[in-house]
Order: sequence, then C-alpha cells, then structure tokens
Amino acid sequence: MTLLRTVARPMLASMFVYGGAQALKDPGPRAAKAQPAADLIKKFAPELPVNGSNLTRLNGAAQLAGGLALATGRFPRLAAFALAATLPPTTLAGHQYWNETDPGARANQRIHFLKNVSMTGGLLMATLDPEPHKKFIGRRAKDKVSEAASSVADQIDHLRG
Repeated sequence: MTLLRTVARPMLASMFVYGGAQALKDPGPRAAKAQPAADLIKKFAPELPVNGSNLTRLNGAAQLAGGLALATGRFPRLAAFALAATLPPTTLAGHQYWNETDPGARANQRIHFLKNVSMTGGLLMATLDPEPHKKFIGRRAKDKVSEAASSVADQIDHLRG
C-alpha cells in the first residue's frame, strides 16, 4: 500500500468507526430519527423486530465494520461501497435541515447534510481506487483483449502453417 493510501484510508474511515461505535453503544436520539423508517419497514414486514434502536444499531455495526475494513485496507473498495450505501438513509433521516425553523439549527443541519454528501462522493471515488500492485481495471481489460487477439492470430498462423 502506498503512503498516501496508508494515511488517507484511516482518515476517511475515522468518522465511521467513531460514529458506528457510538450508535452501537447508545442509539439515543438517533433512534428517534430512525423510527419513521422502522415504521415503514413494519408496514411491509410486520413480523420483523424493527424499531428505531435496532435500525440505528444495525447501521452503526455496518459503519463500524466498514470503517475498520477501510482503515486497515481489508477489502477497501467493498468497504468504501458499503459505507457509501449507509450514508443516504443516515443523511436523510438525521439531517433534515429543510424541517428546521431555527436559522442556526437549519444551518448546522445543512452543513452536516452536505458533509455526508461529500463523504459519499469520496467513498464512491474510493471504490474506483486501484490496488497499487494491480493495473487499473480498464488497463487490465485492454491487456486481456490484446492477449486474446494475439492468441487468435497465433492459432490462425499455426493453421496456415
């Protein structure tokens, strides 16, 4: 792993590790914000034991696991994708700035909303990050096509032989 990746991945993962651990430990006010989503799930699957606390803890566990995987470089692209998938529901439930009437609270929630949008973009970019010992996927595909064409040409030459 390059020095840049060694430093950048844990930096990007830090908020998920911390936030995920906090959500597991104490779902608290996050659970109230997740309750409308739990109620919607209950509508379609009443047999599931879903409530705001369970959803908050599930999301926290996913973010903690994904954050640790990204920070340590274990399946980093998959971890980045999983983390990116957790952010839209978290952002929509937790940072509804458009519902805030207090200008200060509205500005604060808007900042957190946009921070999450930015982090989602960074995580999606990280899903494209090639491993340093591998060529970029487009280059690997082009090399495979060249190898196949060369192999076919060799076989044709052999048949003409």
